[in-house]
Amino acid sequence: MTRSVTVRAAWRYRLLFVLLLAVLLRLIIFLGFPSVFDFVATGAIHGSDSYDAYAQNLLATGIYGRTLGQADALIPPLYSYLLAGLYGLFGRGALQVALLHIVLDCFSIAFVYDIARRLLPRGDIVGTLAGLMYAFYPYLIFQNLTVIDTPFFMTELYAFTWLMVLLRSRPTFDGRGWLLAIAGGLVLGLGMLTRPILPPFALLVGIWFLLRLNLWQTLARLLPVALIGMLTLVPWIARNYDVYGAFVPMTITSGSNLWQGNSRYVIPYFRAGYDVQWTSPDPEEIDNLDPQSREADAKRFELALDFWRENPDKLVELFGLKFLVHWSIGIAPRLNPTEGELPRIDYQGNIVVEQGEDGELLLTDLPPGDPVGAYSLPLFDQVGRAVHVIYWGSLFVLGCVGIVLTWRQWRDVSLLWFLQIAMTLVYVVFHPSTRYRVPTDPAWFIFSAAALVSLYFWYTNRRTSAAPHPSTHDR
Repeated sequence: MTRSVTVRAAWRYRLLFVLLLAVLLRLIIFLGFPSVFDFVATGAIHGSDSYDAYAQNLLATGIYGRTLGQADALIPPLYSYLLAGLYGLFGRGALQVALLHIVLDCFSIAFVYDIARRLLPRGDIVGTLAGLMYAFYPYLIFQNLTVIDTPFFMTELYAFTWLMVLLRSRPTFDGRGWLLAIAGGLVLGLGMLTRPILPPFALLVGIWFLLRLNLWQTLARLLPVALIGMLTLVPWIARNYDVYGAFVPMTITSGSNLWQGNSRYVIPYFRAGYDVQWTSPDPEEIDNLDPQSREADAKRFELALDFWRENPDKLVELFGLKFLVHWSIGIAPRLNPTEGELPRIDYQGNIVVEQGEDGELLLTDLPPGDPVGAYSLPLFDQVGRAVHVIYWGSLFVLGCVGIVLTWRQWRDVSLLWFLQIAMTLVYVVFHPSTRYRVPTDPAWFIFSAAALVSLYFWYTNRRTSAAPHPSTHDR
């Protein structure tokens, strides 16, 4: 009796236990590898040093720009503003960043838990398992302890998804429905100011609403979401017009991102195992314009469209290969440039391209001390990759099983399908890598957890049915 009461009491606080485990594990990893995460002490920033530079420049001048005192729109702004606020309040440090990201991970885990709880049978168990899978996911633990926008974007992504689940479940669009719609629109807009890739998912959310509601009910709930989401972008668009004298909805690097995933380099680089981030057009291809100018970015956008038009025979291979990279079981890219004696890579594509003994592509002469060089060390290149294959590979297979086993709940769980479909389409059009896919992996873990729960109850019921029943005489 006492044991049963203890178990019930523990189960009541299941989400809290999952969050405590997530926090504890991340703190152990962070404190255990200071040479990796303490960017102030080492001078090497894993993740993206751009966010750190923008944050410091904001604090120093109040101007959002990669170069001190010069306004630009090279990357989405919101995470840099968040980082600047953190530095302003608590100082610049790796521990401050790690603690912020741990808190964000906890919010995301809680959202994933409640999404599963509301969408699936035995959702409390499924959500708890999915939260544990997120909490112990090695790749996300590492990435979300670095200076990167991923944990912030994930919180926004799952907050928006959770709000949409709540909004669709309202029997009438009442005052609480309006609050949910306003919150959903605000989170949608903030998410686009972090990573402007949410519109395809938002459109598919509309289809998901139509699976339960009629057209009028759907429009009444989602039009406020869309309107507030767009209004949230207005200050940033106005600021960009003031800087560039032109309509720039988000950044002046969308053309660069499109070109990197749709050029003559993509197929050979991906087949060789490298990321296409190490490529850029030749200067004459962009008319020798300043690579960081709005005009050069528009030219890169045109070059990507030209590649599609001029190479129709390569498009199936191109998009198929990008799909496989996006859904790779191993970490993509498979290879990274290695260090050399000369700082030959300047991140604008000026790299040393060599041919190995077998004729395969090699990228070398990464500047000494560059953080990317660490990814060729055994800790990352051998141990890290092997752990990822086992962990993600197992949960990916379970997720496939879970999709089949939850088919009867398709009107509800299709929201999770749409999330994966939308993000896949975005990165197959632009350019994929594992770090771009992992924000949606916890949504996949919901299916992985559903598979485990279904298989457990199937096995339990089968054992119960197979157990011998006592005879009348025995009774």
